[in-house]
Amino acid sequence: MTPDIVLFDLGGVLIELADIQSMGRFFGEEPEEEVWRRWLACPWVRRFERGQCSPDAFARGMVESWSMRASPEAFLEAFIRWPRGLMPGARALAEAVRARVPIGCLSNTNALHADRHASEEGVYGLFDHRFLSHELGLVKPDPEIFEHVLGVLGCRPERVLFLDDNAINVEGARAAGLRAERARGLVEVRAALARHGVEPGDPSSRVRRDDRG
Repeated sequence: MTPDIVLFDLGGVLIELADIQSMGRFFGEEPEEEVWRRWLACPWVRRFERGQCSPDAFARGMVESWSMRASPEAFLEAFIRWPRGLMPGARALAEAVRARVPIGCLSNTNALHADRHASEEGVYGLFDHRFLSHELGLVKPDPEIFEHVLGVLGCRPERVLFLDDNAINVEGARAAGLRAERARGLVEVRAALARHGVEPGDPSSRVRRDDRG
């Protein structure tokens, strides 16, 4: 059954992230999955990605709470550069999927990264719907963010396909009733789309439909 809408996470799905090991001097030697689990539960991350603290306060809080051997300034500089930009082919893929069904983004992010995505690559213009944690004051994998999204979309949860690179967020989405798949990069995105009956179309067909009103 083809979904009514496809929602994409951004980092690790359509936007390339620097390898977690490149941030190892900040996060120590913990396994990647454990770093992500701790990251999503960290009060300072949740506060920042809800838009509830400044970048400087976030950096100071992270350095202190994670016992980092680095200055807040060094951590923040590396953190700003963590997302590298759209993966090669990501824009074309998003446009092709949008020719078939409406698409949106649902991302835990912050003003620093969102401003970069908007100004450098016009990322958000790719989507019919935009759900960014720092604008909503809500974060994945909390059930409240999925409830909010479903309320705005007016869709039954089983009619929404959500793709995220993080297993914890996928679990949260499934608990809320969404069709959710883990997809790390475009190869896995295409495979997940195919499993749910979404064959990317011709982007020009969207233009022709829009022109007809």
